[in-house]
Order: sequence, then C-alpha cells, then structure tokens
Amino acid sequence: MRVVVGITGASGVVYGVRLLELLKEDGANTTYLIVSQVAEEILRFETGYTRKDLEKYATRTFENDDLKAPLSSGSFQFDAMVIAPCSMKTVAGIAHGFSDSLILRAADVALKEGRTLILVPRETPLSVIHLGNLYRLAKMGVKIIPAMPAFYHKPQSIDDMVSYVVGKTADALNLNKDLYRRWS
Repeated sequence: MRVVVGITGASGVVYGVRLLELLKEDGANTTYLIVSQVAEEILRFETGYTRKDLEKYATRTFENDDLKAPLSSGSFQFDAMVIAPCSMKTVAGIAHGFSDSLILRAADVALKEGRTLILVPRETPLSVIHLGNLYRLAKMGVKIIPAMPAFYHKPQSIDDMVSYVVGKTADALNLNKDLYRRWS
C-alpha cells in the first residue's frame, strides 16, 4: 500500500509517529511523509524527536511548502492519506479547498481522485465551526477517527491508548493489525 502520512501542528504527534512505525514494520508499504513546521516544534516538545528521526520510517519525505512535489498531482498514484494528528486549521483548509501547503494539496488530491482520506483530529472542546467542518468532510467520504481512546480493553499505559487510536486508523486502511483487544 502507498500511504501519504501528514503530521500537522496539533498535540498528539505520537499518533503519526506510531502509524509510521506500524507502516514500516509491515515492510510492504511505501510511505510518503510530510511534516508541517508547527508539527516539527510539537514533535520536539512532546517526544524529543526531530523530523530527521521520523524520516527513517518513511520511504520518502517532502517539505510542506513544496507545492511542486509529485504528491500535489492527481497523476501521482497513492492509495490513501492519513493526517495524524490533524489540526483544526488543516481540517478547515481541506473542508474549504484551501490548498496552500503540500499536506492540504495532497488531501485535496485524495478527495478529487476518490482515494481514501483519513483524519485523526486532535482538539477539545470542539466548536460549532470545528464540528461543521468535520461534518462537511464526513459527507465527502473522509474517514474521521478522533483521537479518543476506548477503555473497554483496559489500557494499562499511554502506549495502550495510542495503540487503540492507531489500531482504529489501521482498520480504516484495511491493514488487519491487532493493536488493541477488540470488543467481544
């Protein structure tokens, strides 16, 4: 599977990091990574990692301001795009077709080409504007997987809670990973 992974400037960059690790573990996936400038700062703050640390998990990395990158064209083939975490600024840009960065343009390409687009929004509380934008995207077929871990599987650590959200994302990609105990 060819997956574009966007990491934007919201708390919860660990979701994007764990997804990249998962896609790399499989060995059969090609990943294209885009990290926004604010996400780079949050990555350092929340995890101590740099963008360079993430690049080892990606097949290829692109600058977010490179609107001439192959990902900005519908003729470039990829199967899915996941933005994790997805800031509300990014949600608004996608919902209203404002493609002034490579993350937004690649999401626009996914929409216009009918490819899988998955967002892992990270914000609380949600305003009416946020909810409206998410609703608009859901009506377009975008899969919205809020960073809301469940507790029925009795998580014992933060990693267990992260694995639940990343596991739900993997389910949306049809990757068949067992990152959490399913409801029985």
